[in-house]
Amino acid sequence: MSKVNFDELLAKEGDSIKQAVAGDTVDGVVLSVKKHEILIDLGAKGVGLVPRREASYARNLEAGQEVTASVIDAEMEDGYVLLSLRKAVKDKGWDEIQAKLDAAEIVEVEPCDANRGGLLVEYEGIRGFLPVSQLSAEHYPRVGSADKDEILQRLNSLVGKTIKVRILDANKKDNKLIFSEKEAVKDGLAARFAELAVGDTVKGLVTGVVDFGVFVNVDGIEGLIHISEISWERVNNPADYVKVGDEIEAKIIAIDKERLSLSMKQLTEDPWLSEVEKLKKGDKVEGTVTRITPFGAFVQISPAVEALVHVSELGEGSDVDPEKVFTLNERKDFKVLDIDKEGRKISLTIA
Repeated sequence: MSKVNFDELLAKEGDSIKQAVAGDTVDGVVLSVKKHEILIDLGAKGVGLVPRREASYARNLEAGQEVTASVIDAEMEDGYVLLSLRKAVKDKGWDEIQAKLDAAEIVEVEPCDANRGGLLVEYEGIRGFLPVSQLSAEHYPRVGSADKDEILQRLNSLVGKTIKVRILDANKKDNKLIFSEKEAVKDGLAARFAELAVGDTVKGLVTGVVDFGVFVNVDGIEGLIHISEISWERVNNPADYVKVGDEIEAKIIAIDKERLSLSMKQLTEDPWLSEVEKLKKGDKVEGTVTRITPFGAFVQISPAVEALVHVSELGEGSDVDPEKVFTLNERKDFKVLDIDKEGRKISLTIA
């Protein structure tokens, strides 16, 4: 071959005849797929070998198929170039992930496992994490803090399901990839929030029942019914009134940036008002002692009306002990001292 022809060949082929270097990404054609190895034709760079331990990254490979791999060792003793499909897949995956992060693009993932902290997700060949705190109102496992088994059960129910997320954080160096379902739905939630107003009646699905109230999913927006807004009567346990999965109606009583404050009881007439209409100062009433405190005793005088006998009505001085005057659940006669309808308070004294 003449010098001119060789120079022309160099100019034409360029980098393709340069020796492979560890760390390079190379393209090739599968020569054979054997039990313990995969051979890849790298053209002028030689023949590459992919160990069979990377089978999961070589799934469905066939002879003649074009692949991209990373060079691990440019010159093994047997003359092969040691390649990794896994590293190439990951490198390409990180590039794709960074592009999605920069564009704030919504992507679909399917969790592959769960723990109490959240969901494990594999995306573009990279293992990532979707924390519980980044789940939407629809999927957030609202249960009591002590119900760890139920939290895990709820999260396991999401494994294998398609969830729309945004990439919240990606760091190739630290191998850190975090997803957020909240971020993926926030644009739609802003539009839904704009359509709601205090006083509206809405329907929702109960997603959690805890000691202090009930969590409700209202078309993707999280709502909370505080225990004091469940019923006009005294509520000791919200679970006595609703359970997870119930569809309920509630009234919006407040709206903030992330959550609705709801009330079930305000959709019904307040029985306290109608029962108090039957009372006036000086009336003698019979009631049951329901609570005894250092400052007095609470007395149930009708199904919806609870009144207070203040400690000052029990005798002279400040050292009177209500527990020595009353017995829990006893019935006694009392007299109405005052009725404060605005403050929803009734004061009694012993008859």
